[in-house]
Amino acid sequence: MARPILLAVDDDISVLEAVVQDLRRHYGADYRVMRAASGNAALDTLTQLKVRQEPVALLLSDQRMPGMTGVEFLERARVPYPDARRVLLTAYADTEAAIQAINTARIHYYLTKPWDPPEEKLYPVLTDLLEDWKAGYQPAFEGLRVVGHRWSLQDHRIRSFLSRNHVPYRWLDIDAEGTLKLLEDRKLQPDQLPVVLFSDGTSIVDPEPEVLAARVGLRTQATQEFYDMVVIGAGPAGLAAAVYGASEGLHTLVIEPVAPGGQAGSTSMIENYLGFPAGITGADMGRRALIQATRFGAEFVTQRATGLRIDGQYRFVQLADGREVSSHVVMLAPGVQYRKLDIPGAERLTGRGIFYGAALVEAASCKDQGVYVVGGANSAGQAALYFAKFASSVTMLVRGKGVEATMSKYLIDEIARTSNIVLQPETQVLEAIGEEHLERLRLSGPAGESEVPAGSLFVFIGAAPRTDWLPAGILRDEKGFLLAGPDLRIDGKLPPGWREAREPFLLESSIPGVFVAGDVRHGSIKRVASAVGEGSIAVQFAHQYLAGF
Repeated sequence: MARPILLAVDDDISVLEAVVQDLRRHYGADYRVMRAASGNAALDTLTQLKVRQEPVALLLSDQRMPGMTGVEFLERARVPYPDARRVLLTAYADTEAAIQAINTARIHYYLTKPWDPPEEKLYPVLTDLLEDWKAGYQPAFEGLRVVGHRWSLQDHRIRSFLSRNHVPYRWLDIDAEGTLKLLEDRKLQPDQLPVVLFSDGTSIVDPEPEVLAARVGLRTQATQEFYDMVVIGAGPAGLAAAVYGASEGLHTLVIEPVAPGGQAGSTSMIENYLGFPAGITGADMGRRALIQATRFGAEFVTQRATGLRIDGQYRFVQLADGREVSSHVVMLAPGVQYRKLDIPGAERLTGRGIFYGAALVEAASCKDQGVYVVGGANSAGQAALYFAKFASSVTMLVRGKGVEATMSKYLIDEIARTSNIVLQPETQVLEAIGEEHLERLRLSGPAGESEVPAGSLFVFIGAAPRTDWLPAGILRDEKGFLLAGPDLRIDGKLPPGWREAREPFLLESSIPGVFVAGDVRHGSIKRVASAVGEGSIAVQFAHQYLAGF
């Protein structure tokens, strides 16, 4: 493909030349560096590039320019190239405007002048932004294709799996022109959907995640039988445990059935995570952490843990493919799953208009349609803001009187500023109605019951742990969340099965050497930063446990 473009904009020719030279020296082998002496000239350049369908990766603009400021240019540049990374060059006196531009123009970063030495003050920032851009950029290709029906739960699961694992693919609706001929050429029938087509001419029909993972190149089997630490789950807690465990010399294996990031990985935007002033998507967070942990030597497999057994000082994790891996330490961080709507029609229409969590792969299909979101916590607010970019309207159905007690203020403020989001308090869904897919919702609100047309409903009504696969010796609360540390004491006494002379470590379960971190732990704070903290702290207790051998 053509080399992606980096566009520098500044009316000061000497400064522009310096920027261009620095960019070419470091990125010239992989990117084309272009320049413009004004915001208007830069917009003209972008228009021409768009006509030629050339990729633009990064826009680097000075703030103080006559006729059009850098913030104005970057905001207008979002129309032709919404995914290009936007960086503002400012003087120290303009930093307040730059910070405001993070919200208004959605810039990704601002740099103060001068940026010498570029090896410290320019390249690390731009390299990070360009890696983000490359992770989301999908050039035209003739690779993997998924053929299915939009209103199919199996089709939705396949697309979600591929998207969350950053596997490029093209989705083809069975009703689209030419799709039936494509199936005929592969000797496939429409009743075999969904089907995944590969560029080598092979195909697989309605594959299980482990089978699909193996075909697209994800590792599904551990390379060894024994590890110092096995981490169950690659959400924020599990990823943090992998990073800190591997970086501190523990031979670490991470078992994750879906994709790095866990439930947080499906979040459209996390804006209150420390160190990311422009926010970060859950998918990007998971991707970055995966790369970081892998760099330290952690091993990842796409598998589902189905059991855990204890044999002396060894802990054996049983996998869905019938294999086992053993370790001295097990870190339980499987996260939680969204609770399901218990109403007529919900189960039958799941994946056919009803989705749990921020089903980002469905966002484009919601273009110019009305979308309903159920829930009043942060995850619901983040999803509403994301879908508002595509849908004609987003209606938030909230059981309580408002969201002030359940949602962060920055989200409340941003929702209030978004004209096509409507908050509907004291409202709940009574029934989902439709034949092949969701068509209407029956609601109960302050004015009584009513029916409304609806094609998409995204549900965020709390989460529940899935811990039934664990042995009875690992104690849980009445809802299934895992007990650890001080919570193991009931009426001041440790559980009968505890045989150690010491007290359980802070994040240790009722079985020594089995630790708990993240949302699955009883009493945990349901925040990404909290989960990351628990995952890293649990590794320190794992070291103390191992030191006792």
